[in-house]
Amino acid sequence: MASVLPSTTHDALYDNAKFRHRSSLRKVTRAIQTSKLPRSCVSCGIGQLLVLLLLAGFVYLGCSRSSQIPASAKLISKRVREKYDGVIGTEALPLLLNKRNNVNPPKLNNGKASSDVSMSIHHNDTQDPLWKTRQADVAAAFRHAWKGYKTFAMGFDELQPLSKHGADNLGGLGATVIDALDTAMIMGLSDIVKDAGSWIKKELPNRLNEKGQVNLFETTIRVLGGLLSAYHLSGGGNSGAWGAKGSSHLQGPNPNVYLDNAKDLGDRLMAAFTSSPSPVPFSDVILQERSAHPAGFGGGFSSTSEVTTVQMEFWYLSYITGDPKYAKAAMDVYEHFRGLPKTEGLVPIYINPQSGQFEGSNIRLGSRGDSYYEYLLKVWLQQGGAAYNESSVAYLRNMYEEAMGGVKHLLVKKSEPSSLVFVGELPNGPNGAVHPKMDHLVCFLAGNLALGATRGLTKQEAMAKDLLSENALQDLELAEELAKTCYEMYEVTQTGLAPEIAYFNLYAENVAVEGGKADSMYKHDIRIRPADRHNLLRPETVESLFILYRITEDPRYRNWGWNIFQAFERHTKVNSGGYTSLNDVTVIPAPKRDKMETFFLGETLKYLYLLFGDTSVLPLTQFVFNTEAHPLPIVGGKIDGGRFITGSQDH
Repeated sequence: MASVLPSTTHDALYDNAKFRHRSSLRKVTRAIQTSKLPRSCVSCGIGQLLVLLLLAGFVYLGCSRSSQIPASAKLISKRVREKYDGVIGTEALPLLLNKRNNVNPPKLNNGKASSDVSMSIHHNDTQDPLWKTRQADVAAAFRHAWKGYKTFAMGFDELQPLSKHGADNLGGLGATVIDALDTAMIMGLSDIVKDAGSWIKKELPNRLNEKGQVNLFETTIRVLGGLLSAYHLSGGGNSGAWGAKGSSHLQGPNPNVYLDNAKDLGDRLMAAFTSSPSPVPFSDVILQERSAHPAGFGGGFSSTSEVTTVQMEFWYLSYITGDPKYAKAAMDVYEHFRGLPKTEGLVPIYINPQSGQFEGSNIRLGSRGDSYYEYLLKVWLQQGGAAYNESSVAYLRNMYEEAMGGVKHLLVKKSEPSSLVFVGELPNGPNGAVHPKMDHLVCFLAGNLALGATRGLTKQEAMAKDLLSENALQDLELAEELAKTCYEMYEVTQTGLAPEIAYFNLYAENVAVEGGKADSMYKHDIRIRPADRHNLLRPETVESLFILYRITEDPRYRNWGWNIFQAFERHTKVNSGGYTSLNDVTVIPAPKRDKMETFFLGETLKYLYLLFGDTSVLPLTQFVFNTEAHPLPIVGGKIDGGRFITGSQDH
């Protein structure tokens, strides 16, 4: 069980019940969307028909006026832009639309509209003022989070929003600045991009020279991944016309600023690999000394997830620099894991870098295990396993599919009495009993299963291409069932926010309610122990909702995401700036914890923003999001001797 982090009982005095009022236009359009007019108009009177004609006229006038707006401004309605002036940049969406001439991803079918009502909004969501406004609400929340960070903690790793201080819990590299940067780029928030980019240009080189110990995994996924994504999105290298457009609109530094810092950081982090006697890297790096050592606790073992969740970033660093050393060191870890013993593809959560062998028998997809399984798929996708049929990484896909078979066979269970599907743990290995405990971290799996099933295509497109095998369809079905369970972990609490850990009832009879609200239908299925009731503003559920919406085109995932966002607004927003973690999601008012994690800006708000936006932005057939939500392009390539050779289809 995860230990409880240091917390505070100090409460912020702010009105957490405030919501933005809907405009008249939004009320009218929402009324039309939710009305029963199609079923009842046969009984309309003349007056009612005149009202309908009047409403149709207003809609027509609105559409005809919008056609005269410049293309870059069409993406946000005039009313929304007036309301959120300075909150969301009009250049954001055209910046990231698929307009690059030098990219040749797999050709997609435009497809025909499905007869299923749940599919109907996919091709028209850019014209839906409701979701434009909700997306603008998320951008406003990002601004509010950044305001608190910039005011009270600029240059620190994290904001403590209640005490209004900064804290360096990740090595002192200004992690929030870098984690949040590509989110600001995607949202088109030029002033924040300029602030963050200027800080990186002026301050980060000195930090890299002066700072001491950092964790290889955390620094790679947040800082290195953030710099690499910013480099690509700002037009670095061969990223195409839209990248150059971004660099001119967003006013950040030259993209090479991000690349130079990424290379410097990557060179320092390489010590984790070169210092280890095995292909398994050490967990801790001393940046100033360019040295590394094993973890100072737990026998010096490394987490399985940590050593296998740096490959996307190191691979892309080799791709853009042409230096194969980063990719080779990272991919050697997978080659080593390929030959280690496994249980139906599942592995223990600890590994010894001295011997290169697993330690213990604990198997789980929560902390210390989760992103091992995530990156087996994502590295295969990133290196062109699906786009270019790269046989050199086919073994990663095989390892992923074997592991997912093990998950379905050994870990997937159903709760009583309502049959919620969840993923348990094997703390004593494959010969022990399944522990009905599921971390919120496991909720990444729903999106990952869907991504693996369709390779980033929509379900309709994958079916048209005959890519959905029986196994893939099972994975997609499991993905949707897990997403429902993860959402119900939110709905079962008083605050509407999920706990860090939940336990599921496996007994036929109803057990005592523990943590669930009295009117929840799943109060007997989901049990929340007192030590596990905190919420750290985590992104895993909204990440899966984003991916599932892109793949299934089912609007319920958007609606679930909106409910979660509203709960964050109600219970975690701090009036002076920023958002705070909670100590207990099962009571109102929820006691607060003085901490805003970097991933709230880097992941949670980014995924919500993309969930509510145009589905052609950052298409899943061209980009893969690292485990910290930093989008990196799908690239082909290989290491040949001492050279890194890019694939035939260059990004």
